[in-house]
Amino acid sequence: MRVEIWSDIVCPWCYIGKRRFEAALAGFEHRDEVEVLWRAFELDARAPGVHQGDYVERLAQKYRVPVADAQGMIDQMTAAAAGEGLAFRFDIARPGNTFDAHRLLHLAAAGGKQDALKERFLAATFAEGEAIGDADTLVRLAPEAGVDAGEARAVLASGAYADAVRADVARARAYDITGVPFFVVDETYGISGAQPPHVLRTVLERAWDDTHGPALVLAGEGEAPGCDGDTCAV
Repeated sequence: MRVEIWSDIVCPWCYIGKRRFEAALAGFEHRDEVEVLWRAFELDARAPGVHQGDYVERLAQKYRVPVADAQGMIDQMTAAAAGEGLAFRFDIARPGNTFDAHRLLHLAAAGGKQDALKERFLAATFAEGEAIGDADTLVRLAPEAGVDAGEARAVLASGAYADAVRADVARARAYDITGVPFFVVDETYGISGAQPPHVLRTVLERAWDDTHGPALVLAGEGEAPGCDGDTCAV
C-alpha cells in the first residue's frame, strides 16, 4: 500500500498531521507493508527566503484581524500541537520559501531518508526557529537526518529535483488539493486535513481490504442451505 502525503514545511497542521498519521500507522496491522511518500506543496511560492518580522504580526496582516486575535490563533495551534507531544515556538519561528527544502526531500527519498529529513525540517521550523528557506541552514540540517551535506549542497547549487517538486505541485492541482496536509491512499482515497488517528486508520483498513480482501463480498440474510465440497445440507 502506498500513502502519499502532500504537505508544506511551514504548515503547522502538517506537523500535527504527521504525528496523527504516525499514531494511525502504529495501530494498523499491516503497517510494515505501507510505503509513505512525502509530496511537495507550496503554501506561498512567492515567499522570500526568510520572512522578516514577528509571526503574530504577519498572521494578523494575512487574515486582517487584530494582533490579539492572531495571538489567540497561535495559542490554539500551540495547544493542539502540545496534545501531540510537539512544543511549537511561534515566537522564534522564521518561515520562508520552501522550494529548496522540498528539493532536498526528493533527494532524501532516493536514499530512503525522506521521513527523517521531513521530521528534521519540521522540528527546525516550529520548535527551533531555524530559517528553513536558507540554503546554508538546509545543508547544515541535512546530515542530522542521514543526508550527505555535500550532496545536499550540490543539489541546491543546481536545478536538481526542481522538476520533481513542480510535478508534485501539478498533481496536487489535478487532485484539486487546495490545503494541506492531504493524504492519498493508493491513488483512490483522499483525506483532507490533520484528521484524528482513528479516522486515518479506518481509511487505511478500508483501502487494504479493497486490494487484499476477498474477491467477493458475501451478501444476503443469515445462513441458507447449500453444499460444501461433497457434503450437502439436507
